[in-house]
Amino acid sequence: MKSMIAGVLSLFSLCAHSADADAIQRGKGLFMQHQCYSCHGTEGQGGERNAGPKIFPNPTPFVAFELQLRTPRNLMPRYAVQSINDVQLKDLYAYVENMRTSPAVAQIPLINNAMR
Repeated sequence: MKSMIAGVLSLFSLCAHSADADAIQRGKGLFMQHQCYSCHGTEGQGGERNAGPKIFPNPTPFVAFELQLRTPRNLMPRYAVQSINDVQLKDLYAYVENMRTSPAVAQIPLINNAMR
């Protein structure tokens, strides 16, 4: 019985993780589609010549993120619900929250082994 419960719980865990991964992937698509990278960089590092602030790591709560996108107080364009709906906004936030910097060459086993 315990193993059956553990199996069911792990199945739910996998489904939840898959949904998160799907949201992150959709968010990445939105990040590219709306060209957020042109100001914030491809990895959230910030744009050249201070075009846009660094957004990774992102300590901003969702409510503040939503407020900034819907009613920005700076040069950032306004993204109304007609251009990014509420579900898409959550996907975009999921992507920004989960951005990762590129690993160093020494941390990529295939490249590291090839350099030996």
